[in-house]
Amino acid sequence: MDGMSSLGLALALVLVIEGLLPLLAPNLWRRVFSQMLQLRDGQLRFCGLLSIIVGALVLALL
Repeated sequence: MDGMSSLGLALALVLVIEGLLPLLAPNLWRRVFSQMLQLRDGQLRFCGLLSIIVGALVLALL
């Protein structure tokens, strides 16, 4: 599998996973989204950094 194919597969998987919560629990998705809007920029950046680190660790374990 070449690099572009892997990137496309990863992007498709992210979109599928991101779409699950609004599909299965739209009220919960709205509540979580509204709570995220209340966070400060630093808190959002920390969540983004944490997501990157966890994702990199999962990739390293695969």
